[in-house]
Amino acid sequence: MLSERLKSLLRGPRSSAQTGPPANGGKAPDLGVTPGQAEALDTRQSRGLDQFFSSFRDQAGLSILDLGGAHQENVNFITNLGHKFYSEDFLRIFQETFGEDIADQSNPGRIHYFLRRSLDYTDEQFDGVLAWDALVYMEPALLAATVDRLLQILKPKGYLLAMFHSAERQQTAPCYSFRIQDLRTLRVSLDGERPASRQLFNNRSLEKLFQKFESVKFFLSRDSLREVIVRK
Repeated sequence: MLSERLKSLLRGPRSSAQTGPPANGGKAPDLGVTPGQAEALDTRQSRGLDQFFSSFRDQAGLSILDLGGAHQENVNFITNLGHKFYSEDFLRIFQETFGEDIADQSNPGRIHYFLRRSLDYTDEQFDGVLAWDALVYMEPALLAATVDRLLQILKPKGYLLAMFHSAERQQTAPCYSFRIQDLRTLRVSLDGERPASRQLFNNRSLEKLFQKFESVKFFLSRDSLREVIVRK
C-alpha cells in the first residue's frame, strides 16, 4: 500500500511525466533516470504481481514484455527467474505519437502507426505482458485497438497485468513507474501526471474492455490503484 507521503503528492501540482529512450529485448537497458525526475519512492504489496508470476511457476525460458521501459530491477528479477526480458518505453511512444491531441487517438491511420511503433511483435510471441498503468491515458478507440493488439501478441493461456487508477472521472491521472522488489512487492515512483482518458475504468467497463480474453480478475486495494490480471 502506498504511504501517506506518496498519496499526498497526488493532491498537489506536479510536472509532466518524462520518459527515457526505448529498450528492446536483447539490448542492454539504458536506465538514464534524471535526478529528481521521480517525486517519491515507496513500496506496495501486489496480489496481481504475485498471481502473474505464480502462473509461470516451475517454468523457464518464457518471454515477458514490460511496457514500462527497462528498469534494471525488472530486468534482473525476470532474467533471474530464467525468462527472456523485452521492454518498450510505451508511454514515450504514446506521447510522441499523439501529444495532447485527443482527436488523433480516433484516427485509424494514426492508431496503426502507433501500434506499429510500440507493439511490432509477431503474433503469440509473449507468455506474459506487464502493462502497468500504460492503458489509462488512452481514449476509447485507441484503447480498444491496443488491447486487441496485446491479445494478438500473447500466447494462448498467456497473462497480462495492468493497473488502473480511481474509477472516478478526472482531468489528469498520476503517472507511476513500477520496479519489482520481489514476487509480491513493487517499488512505486510518482513521475508526474498526464491527461486522463475520458474512459471510465470501473469493473463493468474493464470487463467489457477485456471481453475477448478468457478471464478477468480484479484485485482491489485501499489506495488509488486497481490491479487487473487477464488471461488469454
